[in-house]
Amino acid sequence: MAKVVIVTGGGRGIGAATCKLLANQGYWVCVNYVNDAESAESVVTEIQLQGGEAFAFQANVADEQQVKAMFKAVTSRYGRVTHLVNNAGVLSLQSTLENISSERFRTILDTNVMSCFLCSKEFIKQLPSDGSIVNVSSAASRTGAPFEYIDYAASKGAMDSLTKGLSLELAERNIRVNGVRPGCIYTEMHADGGEHARVDRLASKIPLKRGGRVEEVASAIAWLLSDEASFVTGSFIDIAGGN
Repeated sequence: MAKVVIVTGGGRGIGAATCKLLANQGYWVCVNYVNDAESAESVVTEIQLQGGEAFAFQANVADEQQVKAMFKAVTSRYGRVTHLVNNAGVLSLQSTLENISSERFRTILDTNVMSCFLCSKEFIKQLPSDGSIVNVSSAASRTGAPFEYIDYAASKGAMDSLTKGLSLELAERNIRVNGVRPGCIYTEMHADGGEHARVDRLASKIPLKRGGRVEEVASAIAWLLSDEASFVTGSFIDIAGGN
């Protein structure tokens, strides 16, 4: 049976690195994106040049109908989706909680939590047994991200709870659900928060004294998806340099 994976937010950062690594490991990959078609197609091109199989699909994964359309497109092309990486996520400019608008808070929760919920729901509806989900959370779910991203941290905390609960619901079907919690990783997301060099600023406070690479996170995701982690479910790997 072919290994078919959807990686949400697959056009850049951790998502892009994960798409490339999984394709190299023999997965057929759907590179999901919402706006940046150029980046997603670049990931697909790189995979294909290496002899892999991939295609890009535009979908706002916080929208149920678009999620359904994405799964339909993937199953029509490759067959059942056997693996899922819920990686799509957003954050806004650094702020204390009192200055976060209710609209912003809802947007963060919709994108980060609803997308995980909707994609996981569609995934398990079409797969009776034997699959794997990895949810890309954040070390912020443990720290709370005070003075910067409390709303983002709250959304990742909700994702952690969803990961644990769903892992128990699906264990008897041999569908494993795990999470990774990256810390300070060099990605474009920090620029979205208004501080492009945030990782460099915080590196001295990390026990390993450096920021992480997207490839390091992708390797953990790939391991959790794989049969090498066949006795692992409801677990989290912190990729935060010791924090």
